[in-house]
Amino acid sequence: MNNINKNFAVNEEIREKEIRVIADDGEQLGVISTKEALRIAEEKDLDLVMISPTANPPVCKIMDLGKYIYEQSKKEKEAKKKQNVINLKEVRMSPTIEEHDINIKANNARKFLDDGDKVKITVRFRGREADYSHVGRKILDNFFSKLEEVCVIEKAAKLEGRNMTMILAPKKV
Repeated sequence: MNNINKNFAVNEEIREKEIRVIADDGEQLGVISTKEALRIAEEKDLDLVMISPTANPPVCKIMDLGKYIYEQSKKEKEAKKKQNVINLKEVRMSPTIEEHDINIKANNARKFLDDGDKVKITVRFRGREADYSHVGRKILDNFFSKLEEVCVIEKAAKLEGRNMTMILAPKKV
Protein backbone atom coordinates (compact mmCIF):
# COMPACT_ATOMS: atom_id res chain seq x y z
CA MET A 1 0.00 0.00 0.00
CA ASN A 2 2.59 2.59 0.98
CA ASN A 3 6.32 2.94 1.28
CA ILE A 4 6.46 4.43 4.77
CA ASN A 5 9.34 3.01 6.77
CA LYS A 6 7.62 1.20 9.62
CA ASN A 7 10.84 -0.53 10.65
CA PHE A 8 11.75 2.02 13.29
CA ALA A 9 13.42 0.81 16.47
CA VAL A 10 10.88 1.83 19.12
CA ASN A 11 11.12 2.05 22.93
CA GLU A 12 12.64 -1.20 24.33
CA GLU A 13 13.88 -2.27 20.87
CA ILE A 14 16.59 0.43 21.09
CA ARG A 15 19.75 -1.39 22.21
CA GLU A 16 22.22 1.53 22.34
CA LYS A 17 23.54 2.64 25.74
CA GLU A 18 23.58 6.35 24.89
CA ILE A 19 21.52 8.23 22.32
CA ARG A 20 20.99 11.81 21.16
CA VAL A 21 17.40 12.74 22.00
CA ILE A 22 15.03 15.26 20.42
CA ALA A 23 11.93 16.12 22.43
CA ASP A 24 8.41 16.06 20.95
CA ASP A 25 8.47 19.87 20.60
CA GLY A 26 11.74 19.74 18.60
CA GLU A 27 14.00 20.76 21.50
CA GLN A 28 17.43 19.05 21.69
CA LEU A 29 17.78 17.15 24.98
CA GLY A 30 21.38 16.16 24.16
CA VAL A 31 23.12 12.80 24.60
CA ILE A 32 21.55 10.81 27.42
CA SER A 33 21.20 7.16 28.39
CA THR A 34 18.50 5.11 26.70
CA LYS A 35 16.87 4.34 30.10
CA GLU A 36 16.58 8.06 30.89
CA ALA A 37 15.14 8.80 27.41
CA LEU A 38 12.60 5.98 27.81
CA ARG A 39 11.58 7.37 31.21
CA ILE A 40 11.03 10.86 29.71
CA ALA A 41 8.99 9.40 26.83
CA GLU A 42 6.93 7.30 29.26
CA GLU A 43 6.17 10.38 31.39
CA LYS A 44 4.83 12.18 28.31
CA ASP A 45 2.94 9.02 27.27
CA LEU A 46 4.79 8.98 23.92
CA ASP A 47 7.17 6.65 22.08
CA LEU A 48 10.95 6.85 21.79
CA VAL A 49 11.68 6.30 18.08
CA MET A 50 15.14 5.87 16.52
CA ILE A 51 15.09 8.12 13.45
CA SER A 52 18.79 7.98 12.53
CA PRO A 53 20.44 4.69 13.57
CA THR A 54 23.64 5.37 11.58
CA ALA A 55 24.54 8.60 13.37
CA ASN A 56 27.07 8.59 16.17
CA PRO A 57 25.46 8.49 18.72
CA PRO A 58 22.14 7.35 17.14
CA VAL A 59 19.40 10.00 17.06
CA CYS A 60 16.04 9.26 18.67
CA LYS A 61 12.93 11.39 18.87
CA ILE A 62 10.13 11.39 21.39
CA MET A 63 6.87 11.28 19.42
CA ASP A 64 3.54 9.51 18.95
CA LEU A 65 4.53 6.82 16.42
CA GLY A 66 0.97 5.95 15.36
CA LYS A 67 0.18 9.60 14.67
CA TYR A 68 3.46 10.03 12.76
CA ILE A 69 2.78 7.02 10.49
CA TYR A 70 -0.81 8.22 9.91
CA GLU A 71 0.39 11.71 8.90
CA GLN A 72 3.02 10.24 6.57
CA SER A 73 0.40 8.10 4.83
CA LYS A 74 -1.86 11.16 4.46
CA LYS A 75 1.00 13.14 2.87
CA GLU A 76 1.70 10.25 0.51
CA LYS A 77 -1.95 10.08 -0.57
CA GLU A 78 -1.97 13.85 -1.23
CA ALA A 79 1.15 13.55 -3.37
CA LYS A 80 -0.44 10.68 -5.30
CA LYS A 81 -3.56 12.77 -5.99
CA LYS A 82 -1.47 15.52 -7.54
CA GLN A 83 0.26 13.16 -9.97
CA ASN A 84 -0.91 13.43 -13.56
CA VAL A 85 -0.87 10.21 -15.54
CA ILE A 86 -0.54 10.65 -19.30
CA ASN A 87 -1.86 7.84 -21.45
CA LEU A 88 -1.09 7.16 -25.10
CA LYS A 89 -4.25 6.61 -27.13
CA GLU A 90 -4.07 5.21 -30.64
CA VAL A 91 -6.15 6.11 -33.70
CA ARG A 92 -5.78 3.71 -36.65
CA MET A 93 -6.58 4.48 -40.27
CA SER A 94 -5.98 3.01 -43.70
CA PRO A 95 -4.72 4.86 -46.79
CA THR A 96 -8.18 4.53 -48.39
CA ILE A 97 -9.98 6.42 -45.58
CA GLU A 98 -12.64 8.94 -46.61
CA GLU A 99 -12.73 12.60 -45.48
CA HIS A 100 -15.81 12.10 -43.29
CA ASP A 101 -14.15 9.21 -41.43
CA ILE A 102 -11.05 11.34 -40.86
CA ASN A 103 -13.29 14.02 -39.30
CA ILE A 104 -14.88 11.49 -36.93
CA LYS A 105 -11.50 10.11 -35.86
CA ALA A 106 -10.14 13.66 -35.45
CA ASN A 107 -13.04 14.50 -33.13
CA ASN A 108 -12.26 11.41 -31.03
CA ALA A 109 -8.59 12.37 -30.94
CA ARG A 110 -9.58 15.90 -29.87
CA LYS A 111 -11.40 14.42 -26.84
CA PHE A 112 -8.29 12.43 -25.90
CA LEU A 113 -6.10 15.54 -26.23
CA ASP A 114 -8.55 17.62 -24.17
CA ASP A 115 -8.27 14.97 -21.42
CA GLY A 116 -4.49 15.47 -21.44
CA ASP A 117 -3.60 12.22 -23.21
CA LYS A 118 -1.18 11.85 -26.09
CA VAL A 119 -2.49 10.45 -29.36
CA LYS A 120 -0.65 8.10 -31.71
CA ILE A 121 -2.06 8.20 -35.23
CA THR A 122 -1.28 5.12 -37.30
CA VAL A 123 -1.90 4.60 -41.02
CA ARG A 124 -1.67 0.88 -41.77
CA PHE A 125 -0.58 -0.20 -45.24
CA ARG A 126 -1.56 -3.61 -46.54
CA GLY A 127 -0.09 -5.32 -49.58
CA ARG A 128 0.91 -2.91 -52.34
CA GLU A 129 -0.48 0.10 -50.45
CA ALA A 130 2.99 0.43 -48.87
CA ASP A 131 4.32 1.66 -52.24
CA TYR A 132 2.15 4.77 -51.81
CA SER A 133 3.48 5.99 -48.47
CA HIS A 134 3.09 9.60 -49.66
CA VAL A 135 -0.70 9.04 -49.41
CA GLY A 136 -0.25 8.14 -45.72
CA ARG A 137 1.75 11.31 -45.12
CA LYS A 138 -1.03 13.39 -46.72
CA ILE A 139 -3.61 11.73 -44.49
CA LEU A 140 -1.53 12.42 -41.35
CA ASP A 141 -0.96 16.05 -42.38
CA ASN A 142 -4.70 16.46 -43.03
CA PHE A 143 -5.48 14.86 -39.65
CA PHE A 144 -3.07 17.22 -37.86
CA SER A 145 -4.48 20.27 -39.66
CA LYS A 146 -7.89 19.48 -38.10
CA LEU A 147 -6.35 19.41 -34.61
CA GLU A 148 -3.46 21.90 -34.72
CA GLU A 149 -5.18 24.42 -32.40
CA VAL A 150 -5.24 21.85 -29.55
CA CYS A 151 -2.02 19.87 -30.09
CA VAL A 152 1.59 19.85 -31.17
CA ILE A 153 3.51 17.18 -33.07
CA GLU A 154 5.66 15.33 -30.58
CA LYS A 155 6.97 12.81 -33.12
CA ALA A 156 6.71 13.58 -36.82
CA ALA A 157 5.21 11.16 -39.33
CA LYS A 158 7.55 8.25 -39.94
CA LEU A 159 7.22 4.99 -41.84
CA GLU A 160 7.95 2.02 -39.58
CA GLY A 161 7.54 -1.23 -41.48
CA ARG A 162 3.98 -1.33 -42.83
CA ASN A 163 2.76 1.46 -40.52
CA MET A 164 3.23 5.21 -40.71
CA THR A 165 2.91 6.78 -37.26
CA MET A 166 2.81 10.26 -35.78
CA ILE A 167 2.43 11.21 -32.12
CA LEU A 168 0.50 14.30 -31.04
CA ALA A 169 0.68 15.84 -27.58
CA PRO A 170 -1.76 18.35 -26.07
CA LYS A 171 -0.65 22.00 -26.14
CA LYS A 172 0.49 23.39 -22.82
CA VAL A 173 -1.94 26.00 -21.56
